[in-house]
This record gives sequence, C-alpha cells and structure tokens, in this order.
Amino acid sequence: MSRYFDHAATTPVKPTAVEVLTRLLPELANPSSLHGAGRRARLAVDAARAQLAAAVDADPSEVIFTSGGTEADNLALKGLYWQRRAGDSRRRRILLTGIEHHAVLDTAEWLEAHEAAELVIIPVDGEGIVDTAALAELLTQEPETIALVTVMWANSEVGSVQPIPEIGRLCAAAGIPLHTDAVQAFGSVPVTFADSQASTLAISGHKLGAPVGIGALLVRRDVKLTPVLHGGGQERDIRSGTLDAPGICAFAAVAEEAVAGREAEAARLAGLRDQLLDAVVGLDGVRGADGVRLRGPDPRLNPERRLPNNLHITVDGAEGDSLLFMLDMAGFDTATGSACTAGVPRPSHVLVAMGLSEAEARGAQRFTLGWTTTEDDVAALAEALPGIIARSRSAGLAADRR
Repeated sequence: MSRYFDHAATTPVKPTAVEVLTRLLPELANPSSLHGAGRRARLAVDAARAQLAAAVDADPSEVIFTSGGTEADNLALKGLYWQRRAGDSRRRRILLTGIEHHAVLDTAEWLEAHEAAELVIIPVDGEGIVDTAALAELLTQEPETIALVTVMWANSEVGSVQPIPEIGRLCAAAGIPLHTDAVQAFGSVPVTFADSQASTLAISGHKLGAPVGIGALLVRRDVKLTPVLHGGGQERDIRSGTLDAPGICAFAAVAEEAVAGREAEAARLAGLRDQLLDAVVGLDGVRGADGVRLRGPDPRLNPERRLPNNLHITVDGAEGDSLLFMLDMAGFDTATGSACTAGVPRPSHVLVAMGLSEAEARGAQRFTLGWTTTEDDVAALAEALPGIIARSRSAGLAADRR
C-alpha cells in the first residue's frame, strides 16, 4: 500500500462526508421541486448553505454552489469581466499573477483570445509572494480600463500564502473587483470572506475531504456576475443547474469540521512537514549539501507565509518526472506540481514566474500532507528520499549524455 503525499491534488473522503452521503443519497429529492420531498431537500440545502457560510465568514446569500473550484474560477472571471465591460467597454485589463492555478490562467487567456481582454501580470518575489507595492502602482495606471484583479489566496505548488486582506483593501480603494482562488487556503489557513474585501472567492470540497464534484463561489451581495450557465435560474440566477443536495450537505459538514479543527491540524501537519524539510534540505533553509533547494517561503523563518502541509523542493541535476516515478515505485505518491498539468513535459509556470530558469525548475517535487498522514509516513519518506534523489540524479545525468 502506498503512502499518500499528494493531498493538494485531492484528499481522501473523510468519514463525516461518507456518513452524510450514506444517509442522504437515498432520501433527498430535487431541491427545486415543490412537493414534500423537494421541500425537505431545499431545507437541507438551506441549512448546509448557512453552515458553509459560517465556516467562511459569509452571509448565506453569498454562497453560490458549483461543481468545484474550476467552475467557480471560470464563473468569477468571466462573470466579472462581462459584467464590467457591459458597464464600460474600456474595462479590458485583467491584473493577475503568473502563479495562478490553470483554472484562472487558462480562463484569463481564453478571455484574451476571444473577448478582447488584456492581461497584465502582477510580479511576485522569489518565494512566490505578491509584490503589493507593484500592484498598488498598477492600480493607479488607467484604473478606468481595469476590469478586475485576481490573486490566489495560497499557491498550490509552492505553498506561498498571499496577504489577501491587504490586496483586497488596495482593490477596494481603487474601486476594482478582486477575485481570489482560495481552494488551497480554505481549511488550512484562516480564510474569512467578510474581511478579505474580495468580490468573489472560490473554494472546493475535495480539497477538504468532501466528495469530488462540489464547490462554491462566494459572491458579495452587491456584486453582479454575468452567468456562464443558463437554465433554471438556481443560485441567484448566477449559476443554473439542479443542486447536488447530498454533496452540498457533505461539503458543508466537512467544511465546518475542518475550520473547527484547523489550528490543531495545521500545527500537527506543520510539525510533520518540518521534520521532512529538515531531513532533505540543509539547515540554512535554502540549499542542502546534496543540492536540494526549498522553494517558496521557509516555514522555519516565516511560518505564516506558507501553507502548513506543503513542502516543495527542486533537486539539482534531476528530473521531476524521474523523481516522481522512482518515489512511486518505492510506494510514495507525490507530484511535480499541479495535478492539472501533471505529465506535461514543461517547466512549472509557477517556478518560472518566481524567477527560476527552465533548468532550475526541471527537478521539482511537491509533497503535501493531509488528515491521513502519520509520523510513520513521514519517517519512511525521509529515509527513502536521499537514495531516490541520488538515483534520479544519476538517471538525469545519463540522459544528458545521450
């Protein structure tokens, strides 16, 4: 049986979600139906909406259920862009970082290709943290032409946590809507929609232990979005489609549980992550004697700037895919980066945006811990990694000689 270190891609379904699904799947009807079963389903959805809203510090009316983070990001970017351009055709510019998830990057690029959007990149530093001074300056440059700003709350590859409340204040002062992809952040670090000053915020159930296929977009009550889906007009006429009542209830239950236990679980996972970090990276926090480099903020120096469950390294002279396959054969499930681009032989756009060269980005490996991770898992990985790194480096050097 393998040891799982890819919780950022998805985390196993939690017992709470299994219990809710097992109980409700045979019972719940379509919440839009007017008969008794439909009304009972609607009551269950309304209760879950309030439960989820409390977990993310939002009003229940601000919760728009979606199929997951990708749909939520698409709805936010397209909906905001179309709505803003309808109000003023000059609003064509989208400000975004180069480290966004592809659900945001590809949506923005689609708007650029098909809807005349102009993309403006907000710089990040070598740890993957947004340069807020540069953003503030960008917001002063022809603000009447800016459609929206989008900055992810926490990066899925290198674990950097952005100062979203500060970014939200800058955008609010400029009168520009902010979208934040909080899929990786929610449940791991404090996330409050009310204090973020964001117009929209995306979260996803399967990152928390809910089933795949359920997520939400938080939409502030004074914000209007042009719908992407059309149909029955569910979810404030913003997102049509029959609601997955059992999935929504499971999502809300797991979200409440995750937020209630967040501090204790974050401390546990950070401790395990740091054990692994000390085993594979030098004590200077930057470069180990064997050419292993930590990427993203050093949690031993600035723990608040990094997700508690994330460790990302690059290995000089090794290929990320080679590391992944050797770890896989040794019984460890890891990743070279975002699961949405796994298997594509190109350097991580996140690492490139952070200033790494293509050669430096080649040997990337991400380890993400979660609720199933044990001390034994971490000890086994720490013991196995040096040998796997050495073999992978040898394989990389051999390939370079061909």
